[in-house]
Amino acid sequence: MIGCSLNHARGLNMQQVETRLYQNQLRHDFDLDEIGMIYHLPLPRLLKIAQTIHSENWSDEEVQLCTLLSIKTGGCKENCSYCPQSAHHTTKVNSHGLLEVDEIKKAAQTAKDAGSTRFCMGAAWRAAPKSGPAFDQIVETVKEVSGLGLEVCMTLGLLTEDQAHKLKDAGVYAYNHNIDSSREYYEKVISTRTFDDRLETLRNVRKSGMTVCCGGIVGMGEEITDRIKFLKELNTMNPHPESVPINMLIKVEGTPLENAEDLDIFDLIRTIATARIIMPKSRVRLSAGRKQMSDETQAMAFMAGANSIFTGDKLLTTENPNIDDDKKLLSRLGMRSVTKVEKVGHARF
Repeated sequence: MIGCSLNHARGLNMQQVETRLYQNQLRHDFDLDEIGMIYHLPLPRLLKIAQTIHSENWSDEEVQLCTLLSIKTGGCKENCSYCPQSAHHTTKVNSHGLLEVDEIKKAAQTAKDAGSTRFCMGAAWRAAPKSGPAFDQIVETVKEVSGLGLEVCMTLGLLTEDQAHKLKDAGVYAYNHNIDSSREYYEKVISTRTFDDRLETLRNVRKSGMTVCCGGIVGMGEEITDRIKFLKELNTMNPHPESVPINMLIKVEGTPLENAEDLDIFDLIRTIATARIIMPKSRVRLSAGRKQMSDETQAMAFMAGANSIFTGDKLLTTENPNIDDDKKLLSRLGMRSVTKVEKVGHARF
C-alpha cells in the first residue's frame, strides 16, 4: 500500500489522518500508510497542511543561515555512491588533511559576520579519530568556534559514546549523521558500514546530550516507497531529530551516481512537506542541491516547511549559492534570517 495511488489514499480516510495532524501533538507512531497518504496528497493541499503546522511551531518569515566547512577533505574509506570524497571513486576533489585551528576559526568568524548562526564542520572520515593529536585538535577547534557565539555542529563519521561526551563537553551543540535513505535502499548505496552502525552513532549522540542532526538524500534512484520508509525511520526516533537536512543529490563526475536520473522537483517538495508535517518541531534544512534549484523551487521549499539553508560558495566540496544571492532571495520573499543562536533542550534516551 506504500506509494499508493491518490485515489487509493483517499479511500483510507484521509480526513481522520488530517484531524490528528491538526491536534499538533508530537507523534512517533506514524505508520507507512499514513505517511504515504500525506506524501501523495494533491500538492496544494499538502502545502497548506505543511504551512499550517509550520506556522504553529515556527516563524513564517525566518530562515536560519548555516555554513558548512570541510575541515578534512577526501580519502574517506567509505564507498558512499553519492560522495566525491570517497577513496573508492576517482573524482576531481582536492584532498587535504585536518585544517589548523586558526584557519577554521577565521572561517567561522567570516560565516558569523555574513549572518550564519550555525557553523558546521565536516571531516571525511569513516569514524572520528581515536583519542590522540587529531581528536585533541578537534576539541580545541570546537572550543574556539563555540567561543564565537555560534551553534557548533560536527560531522566526523561514526562516533563512540566516549567521543560523543567529549565533543559535548567541548561545546558541540549538534552532531550530524544522516541515515541517507530507507534501510532497504541504503545497502544499494553504501556497503562499507551498515544502517545499524549509523543508528548506533545517533544513540551515542543522544546519550551525550548533544542535539541530533539527521536526514538524507533524495534523487539517488530510490523509489517513493524508500522516501516514505526513510521519513518513517526519522519519525520513529524519540525524540525526533532537532535538525532534519533534506539533500538533493548532486551528481558528481566520477561517482557511481553521476548519471542518476534527474529528480522531479515536486518529489523534493513533497519530501520536505511530509517531513514538516510528521516532525513539526524539527528544523527542516534545505541542504545540498540548491545551486541546481530555481528561486521559485526554493520559495516552494520554504512554503513546504523548510526553515534553514546552508549558505556560502561551497557545501563541503560542491558548489552552493553565495550569501549575497541568498540574502537577495530572502528579501524578495519578504523573509529574514535568524539572528539569535537557538538553545533548545538536549533530550536524552
